Amino acid sequence: MHFLFSLLMLALPQEKHPPDGRYTYEVVYAEWDKRAKGQHVTVVIHGDSIRVIHAGGTLSGKKGEVIDSGIIMKHKPTGKWIIGRRPADAHAKEVGGCSDGPAVIDFKKKQFHLC
Repeated sequence: MHFLFSLLMLALPQEKHPPDGRYTYEVVYAEWDKRAKGQHVTVVIHGDSIRVIHAGGTLSGKKGEVIDSGIIMKHKPTGKWIIGRRPADAHAKEVGGCSDGPAVIDFKKKQFHLC
């Protein structure tokens, strides 16, 4: 049985967040129908920790300021990657957009979602 389980786990795609490093992500806005306005942030990943840092430009705030930080996790109801602060965030009622829930980050499209 253990052998069959191991084979099944190898056959299933294991979705993982990007490896440790610094990345440039585009900012997309929920209130703009998830469109970008040419703004970018620096995303720093270390293990399961993440920081989203103001990269300059027309984004409000100051360059170098931490916009969001927390733990990379999957939101169980939607399957979206989120920046959580506690395990219960994986089951938050709402995420991203202009909600009070954790922010959404799209690793495939390299997008950070803001309100």
